[in-house]
Amino acid sequence: QVQVVESGGGLVQPGGSLRLSCAVSETSFTAYDMHWYRQSPGAQREWVATASSSGKKSIATSVNDRFSISRDGVENLVYLDMNNLKPEDTAVYYCNADFGFVDHWGQGTQVTVSS
Repeated sequence: QVQVVESGGGLVQPGGSLRLSCAVSETSFTAYDMHWYRQSPGAQREWVATASSSGKKSIATSVNDRFSISRDGVENLVYLDMNNLKPEDTAVYYCNADFGFVDHWGQGTQVTVSS
């Protein structure tokens, strides 16, 4: 089974920056898209960013002035660079490898923005 492993979360003060990393072990011949989602307690999980298998990138409007996504295909890594973090960015951030017929989720990494 595909493994998705996230890292980089933690506690940061407002205005700070974090880089989240997601590593994917993939042994099939299937191309896949990579997504970042986030979820706060009591809220719906929301989409944050996508890096497709073809290289296309997209960022949610709510964060596209502060966040960016990049992908290292050689290492099967995807990054979420978060700048000027705000308390409302506090959430569990999830990485998802999307094969179309099945999704593989990471364990989630907590990002807390607080003084």
